[in-house]
Order: sequence, then structure tokens, then C-alpha cells
Amino acid sequence: EVVSGAQLIAQALRAQNIEYMFGIVGIPVTEIAIAAQAVGIKYVGMRNEQAACYAASAVGYLTGRPGVCLVVSGPGFLHTLGGMANAAINCWPLIVIGGSSDRNQETMGAFQEFPQVEAGRLYNKLSVRPSSLEVIPAVIEKAVRTSMYGRPGSCYIDIPGDFVNLQVNKSSVKYMECCLPPPISMAEHSAVSKAASVIAFSKQPLLIIGKGAAYSHAENNIRKLVDLCGLPFLPTPMAKGVVPDNHPNCVAAARSTALQHADVIILLGARLNWILHFGLPPRYQQDVKVIQIDICAEELGNNVRPAATLLGDINAVTEQLLEEFNKRSWKYPSNSEWWQKLRGKIKNNEERSKGLALQKSLPMNYYTVFHHIRELIPKDCILVSEGANTMDIGRTMLPNFYPRQRLDAGTFGTMGVGLGFAIAAAMVARDRTPGRRVVCIEGDSAFGFSGMEVETICRYNLPILIIVINNNGIYTGLDANSWEQMLKFGDPATCVPPVSLLPNAHYEKIMSAFGGKGYFVKTPEELQNALKASVTDKQTPSLINVMIDPQSERKKQEFPWLTRSNL
Repeated sequence: EVVSGAQLIAQALRAQNIEYMFGIVGIPVTEIAIAAQAVGIKYVGMRNEQAACYAASAVGYLTGRPGVCLVVSGPGFLHTLGGMANAAINCWPLIVIGGSSDRNQETMGAFQEFPQVEAGRLYNKLSVRPSSLEVIPAVIEKAVRTSMYGRPGSCYIDIPGDFVNLQVNKSSVKYMECCLPPPISMAEHSAVSKAASVIAFSKQPLLIIGKGAAYSHAENNIRKLVDLCGLPFLPTPMAKGVVPDNHPNCVAAARSTALQHADVIILLGARLNWILHFGLPPRYQQDVKVIQIDICAEELGNNVRPAATLLGDINAVTEQLLEEFNKRSWKYPSNSEWWQKLRGKIKNNEERSKGLALQKSLPMNYYTVFHHIRELIPKDCILVSEGANTMDIGRTMLPNFYPRQRLDAGTFGTMGVGLGFAIAAAMVARDRTPGRRVVCIEGDSAFGFSGMEVETICRYNLPILIIVINNNGIYTGLDANSWEQMLKFGDPATCVPPVSLLPNAHYEKIMSAFGGKGYFVKTPEELQNALKASVTDKQTPSLINVMIDPQSERKKQEFPWLTRSNL
């Protein structure tokens, strides 16, 4: 009995419990997608390979098993580099399968010929081409395993076009069982007790929860640790909800103060990169003691010499710390000066945001819009967010109560991820938590990167709610009158500000073009009505295009994109 290359690939992916494939078919990979569907893998055909790759990577984060991105050779492969790099830098498991030109035409200038395996090395933990059909299952097992083991990341498998329809005897194929789940490592005991001692002697402790903690499903143990020890905690953007944002110990609204004055910082699956200002003064105390907990040994000691390093799985190491503190029965006093300082700052900042949210002037500002969104979207929805001000203000204004339910531009600050992430989240939610909604909040510029994926959303009937916060530009825009005046000066290419987009663009019509529901909104009343209608209709995709003041920015700051202080 014979089997084709396409069938072998599909069967091997299925054997590794791969559930989702995103891509754009064409020569030479169409048969692979057909074979994948035949073995029960869900295939989502996207409109751009970049968005397909973002979607596949989000599946890896949400489920802990990689999604697959399937693309054609040459340009198709090259369009996935953004998604591979984003997965690598966010540490999410991902498999990319790219067709490539036939082996017998190599070096001849074949159709879309490109050195794909070499190009993939920079972005992937593994970049490989199977040497024969017989080894395809073994190569796929290795790629899936490599993507998940240790620090997760992306893996690339190159499939020559002539492999796809080539046939081989089943008896000669090296079939593989599903790889074992990633092994769980723990920190050494001496490091755990050292960390506990440093924490117990702290005067101004701060626990920082990163998306590594979300990925390792450490939420129950981290909540126990926060409650047992009474520690103030700060989530990084995608770790919001590991401990609910409304927990009394959450100090997100006093972020700068908490970072600047903490004497001991515990990093749970968070890295001292740009998002955390590298752990360096003036954002931190010169002599701050840092306790690093990470799955990746090479991360330990980056930018700051740590007081203690706990290498291992975040969930397992948190459990070790819990055992240690159960023995010690130490709790940080809730009436300390540190807590008073933090609570005072939280109150201050929340009042400032509230004042901005209650402004009645039109056009609306960001805070007013997010206030109404927060009141009306489901508490358990998955939030996808991207943009500049849209993402930054949305992070402070929109709470998360559950883990792994916020997806945004991430460590790499990637624009264009929103719709791919939303499609992935909706596919996973449909299978695992039916009825859970995906709400995708996009800046108008961010929406433009992958706007055509609205057709994909409608084609697969995914009831995603997209909200475009439209300020006619990147960071800031022009109102229609200023735009008209500007055009009188001559060619827009020479006189229009580079940050400007077309005023009053009707993005909602893209949704209605494909059979979803579109709303154009200018007032709080219209926004509330559109939100209520969209949340009530659980079957239909919808897009609310919210016009805001083109000059609306964050709390009084000049050029907010240059002062990244409130990231």
C-alpha cells in the first residue's frame, strides 16, 4: 500500500495532536491542506501569509501546542518571517511548513526558488528539510517537540514541491508516536530557600508576573502565593488575568511607583527587557534585589545581577516557593508604608483616568470610549488589542479576570497581529469554551495591516467583535476640515503629515461588504447601542468604527510614542 507525501505530512501532524492549520494554498502545497482536512485537522484559509502565521502562533500560546502555518514557496515563505520572529521573541510554539521548488530544478532558477532552510535559521529553533518521504513523520515529531520543549519557539519544515505527490510504500515509512509532554523542571532547593529569605527580609517587595507564567498555567499557584504572602503584584501586558486585575494586591495603576521604589522584585516568567525598562536606574533602585524565575537558563542574569535565580517551569517553581512559605508562615504586612504609598498612587491615577472618561465633549476621547467598552463587553471575553494609544490606554482601562485572555503586540511590538490573533482565539474558543466571545480592539492604523482578514472571519462565521478606534492616523490625525485645508497646499505626498490617514474612513463597510454587521459611531449613545447589539448577536461578526478626537492622546504628555514610560 502506498501513501503520498501530502498524506504523510497530514497524518504525522495528526499523530502529534496538531488541531489547527492556517495558510494560503497554491503550488505546491494545496494537496497538503486537502490531506490535513481529510485527517480531521481544521484548515483556515487566510488572505495574507503574515496574518496566517500570526494566527498559528497564537494557537500555540493559547493551547500549549503549536498551530501550523502552511505556505507556498518563495514570497509565500518570506511573508511568514514576521510571524516566525514574533513567535520566537514571544516564546510561543509554532510550526511553519513551506513548499519549495522541485529538487531537480535547484540552482536552475526554478519557479519561486529561494534558500528557505537557510533563511529560516535566523527565526527558528529548527529549520530543516526532510531528506526523503520516509523520514517525514520523524522530522515532524522533532519539530513539534522542539517547538514546545525548553523555551518554546518556532520551527520551520521545508517541503520540496516534488515530495507532495510522490508516493512511497507505507512499510518503508518511519512512523512516530506523539511526542511526550514537555518535561517539567524544578529549581534547586538552595535557590528556593535563598529566594524565600530575600523576600522575607524585604521592606518594599514587588511580584512581576509575565506571560511565561500565563503560558505555564501557573495561575492557581500564583494566586495562592499572592494571598499567602500578601505581596503587591504587577502583571506585564499579556499576563493580565493570571491573577485577576481586580485583586486587591494588583498595583498596575501605580506601575511607575512600584518599579521605582521596590527593594526586592520577583520575576515570574517575565524578562528585564524594554517593557520593564531593563531593570535599571532611574526606573529602579540602584541596589534592587531581583529574583529571577525562568524556564530558560540563558535569560538569568540579563541586564541585572540577580540576588537569586530559580531555573525551571514557572508553575512548578511557584509551588516550591509556596511550600517554603508554608513552612515559614511569613506574610507581608498590609498596613506597611509601602502599601500606603502604592494605594495612594493607585487612587490618584484612577481618579485622573476617571475624570478623562467622564468628559462629555465630542468627538470622544480614548478614555470615554474605553469606559463604555468596559461596561458592556462580557467579563470573560478574550481581548485582542493593538495600536499605539489604543493598546496602551486599553491596557490600563480594560481589566482581565482570566489568564491567557489578552493578546496584543507583545514583546516584539508587532503591528498587524490583531485579526490573525482574533481568528485563532475564536477557533480555539469555539472548540474549548463555546460561547466565549473574542473582542478585537484595533487602532485605525493597526487595523489596516490585516483588514482583509475580515473576509476570513465572515467566511468561517466567527462571531468576533472588532472595534476600530479611529483617530484618522497613527498616534494622531487630522479632522476633515484640516485635511481639506492641507490638500490646498498641493500634492498630499509632499504636504500631508506622515502620521495622517484619510479622515472619517468607513472601515465598518469592509465588514458589511462580507455579510457581517458594521456600525459607524460618533457619540457615547451610538457606541452603547452598537456594543449592546453586537454583544447580543452571538452569531454574526461585527465591526464598530468609533470616531474619536483626532488629537486625543494619553494623559497630558507630549509625543506619547517617544515617552514609553506608561507601557
